[in-house]
Amino acid sequence: MFLVVFRNRKRADIDVDAYIHDSMEMEALAEAQPGFLLFRSYTADDGEVLSMSEWESAEHAAAWARHAEHVVVQQRGRAEYYQEYTLYACDVPRVQRFDMSAAPQG
Repeated sequence: MFLVVFRNRKRADIDVDAYIHDSMEMEALAEAQPGFLLFRSYTADDGEVLSMSEWESAEHAAAWARHAEHVVVQQRGRAEYYQEYTLYACDVPRVQRFDMSAAPQG
């Protein structure tokens, strides 16, 4: 698994409708890419957004990063949508799981 985490803050003057359109288009396009596993996005009370995607491999994530339509929207994001962002990528995440339904009862 390859994990990508994208933290961002939007500019105050963005075209919200255009941003929503682009984000929905990119999510649908990402889901159709080879190696795509999962996408989730969460917004904190202070407006910071944390999005994460999981890919089968670093190569699949890199192919998505270079996808022509995605590159255009990345450029638009820097020019029009984001005040700031940080991208984290990890090919060997430390994973711990807990599932109450699988835990021994007693």
